[in-house]
Amino acid sequence: MPSLRCLSRLSLPLIALAAALPALGQPGEISRGRYLVAIGGCADCHTPMKMGPKGPEPDVGRGLSGHPQGLALPPAPAAQGPWIWGGAGTNTAFWGPWGVSYAANLTPDRDTGLGSWTVEQFIGAMKTGQHRGAGRPIAPPMPWQAYSRMTDEDLRAMFEHLMSLPAIKNAVPAYQPPR
Repeated sequence: MPSLRCLSRLSLPLIALAAALPALGQPGEISRGRYLVAIGGCADCHTPMKMGPKGPEPDVGRGLSGHPQGLALPPAPAAQGPWIWGGAGTNTAFWGPWGVSYAANLTPDRDTGLGSWTVEQFIGAMKTGQHRGAGRPIAPPMPWQAYSRMTDEDLRAMFEHLMSLPAIKNAVPAYQPPR
């Protein structure tokens, strides 16, 4: 039979883990966030495409990591007639009258993704269309205006889900203003 000292040594880490769980997000909140990220179409732009046997397909190994680091693109074409914006084949880079924008890394990597963000910064960004809720404008085609109508609870659930994903180190290029 284990001694009381042995049990206390085993239980302290478990107590610490249990105390940290609310900070990591409740399982129900993470599931709801997964659902909201899926129906919100986040992966449509934030997961790069790759060529598969039947044509372009999401590169799930780089899910939600944004525009691939190191993938240099040629200058965007000039707008012609009604065609005033477009995107790269990865579906992670877009050009238009606003310049060139790149889909951000939404994984919890501390250096290149959302890992250093707070939930308040995420909610602020989705509500105001400003990076971290107070920085530079979030460029098109990011539909932050639609997400701004979501409740704080829904945005919190999305953030908790994103923070539960594996971190992927992927430095996305900076926004390029119009020439």
